[in-house]
Amino acid sequence: MAKSRKGRNHSNQPAAAQGRRFTLILIVFLAIAAVAGVVYFMPGRQTVPGPPAQIPGADVQVLKGRWLRPDGGYILEIRNVNADGRMEAGYFNPGPIHVSKAEVSKTGPTTNVFVELRDTNYPGSTYTMTYDPRDDVLKGIYYQAAIQESYEIVFVRMK
Repeated sequence: MAKSRKGRNHSNQPAAAQGRRFTLILIVFLAIAAVAGVVYFMPGRQTVPGPPAQIPGADVQVLKGRWLRPDGGYILEIRNVNADGRMEAGYFNPGPIHVSKAEVSKTGPTTNVFVELRDTNYPGSTYTMTYDPRDDVLKGIYYQAAIQESYEIVFVRMK
């Protein structure tokens, strides 16, 4: 009875044949690794990092206060800004909406504000804004995660 190829024992092959097989497998493996490396490090595939975000200084304390989004009556209340950039914040529409993350960072002279909401009808909606000291406003993009749409928005300081 002849043995099927599936059950063939490769240890019966001459050492030279086993060596060639190993060399072929090694070459294929190295070729795949080389192609993967080229694709991974291709200039068009990499993201170019921007300037590193700086730890905010005392000047970000100007953000504390209540901010109104005039187009909808939404209120962002920044209660405190910690030295590490984390903010204690509340969001109201008109009732409270849970703020899961609030932080400030600096990129050069620009003050960046990020707020993430996680609550009913707010499944990870975010505000990504910059502070404009000349007009004393927060402006940027609101991403409404429930419908996956983005809107340009402005918050003005409530007096």
